[in-house]
Amino acid sequence: MLVLVADDVQDSRQLLIDVISSMNFPVAAVANGFDVLEIARERQPDLIILDVNMPGMSGFEVMERLKEDVTTASIPVILLTALADIESRVHGFSLGADDYLTKPYNPRELMERVRTRLRTKHETDELRAIQQTIRNTFERYVAPTVVEQLLRDPSQVKLGGTLQEITVMFIDLEGFTSLSEQTDPEKLLAILNTYHTMIVNLIREHGGTVDKFMGDGVMALYNTPLPQPDHALRAVLTARHIRARLTEFHQQFEPLHQLPLNFGIHTGMAIIGNVGSPDLMNFTAVGDTVNIAARLQGLSEGGRILISSHTYQRITDSLRVRPLGEIQVKGRTEKVMTFEVL
Repeated sequence: MLVLVADDVQDSRQLLIDVISSMNFPVAAVANGFDVLEIARERQPDLIILDVNMPGMSGFEVMERLKEDVTTASIPVILLTALADIESRVHGFSLGADDYLTKPYNPRELMERVRTRLRTKHETDELRAIQQTIRNTFERYVAPTVVEQLLRDPSQVKLGGTLQEITVMFIDLEGFTSLSEQTDPEKLLAILNTYHTMIVNLIREHGGTVDKFMGDGVMALYNTPLPQPDHALRAVLTARHIRARLTEFHQQFEPLHQLPLNFGIHTGMAIIGNVGSPDLMNFTAVGDTVNIAARLQGLSEGGRILISSHTYQRITDSLRVRPLGEIQVKGRTEKVMTFEVL
């Protein structure tokens, strides 16, 4: 916390120092506008109390420069001046001043205005921190329109763990392990990134969230971070769209690199939130729902889309499927009723 005060008159400057110090806030004091700009850039004060009538550079000129510089534009400013006419006040506010107090002033009024500005800045800083967290967490994994929705209403993001229904989709390149034994590593990575770019674009196009990459596999989530009543259908349509795109997509590769994609999709309850350590965490889903989707993908081959009965029940009117019966999946005692999307 730091309050920067600027006044070219020593007695006035000392009074400001005394008032701010009595509030137990650290204070720095300067006598001209040039020093205001220098300290503002270097120390990023939480508030500037700025006299208007200063030699060399007026407070109005300082305001203009502060707001033109992205590093200082968000610092709140209280203009303190003997100019009491309405034109001066309007001019100060038009330049971006947060408050305007005329001399002589009552110290108690100044103290209250300082508290108000600092409280507002604290709330603004918290909002910016939340918005930055949202950007850091989601902008790589969801469509830009989703990020903008979250920024407009950050309360939609519940950091930490919440239990909710989601649809999970796993996608895997069939035969990639064998291909890696026959292909130069640099070329192999370029091929993999080309596949992933196509897959990610279509996941985001259908409103999905790319959760993680696992070698040649991709995990995607639906119905998070924003609610999607049709999340099961979105996941299946994503898989069908990707599969339909493959014929044209494969034309850029030689036959050896034209690999089928296998899909596993399951709908159910999962814990959604940030997993990791305080300084390194990822937004993800954990639980049996994730495991079932992964196991279904592991059972798929030849470019098939396998879905569970829980997913099928939510989209029965939208798909043609072939029942595969109850299938035993690895790691579960109960079998999973499975369908293949035609």
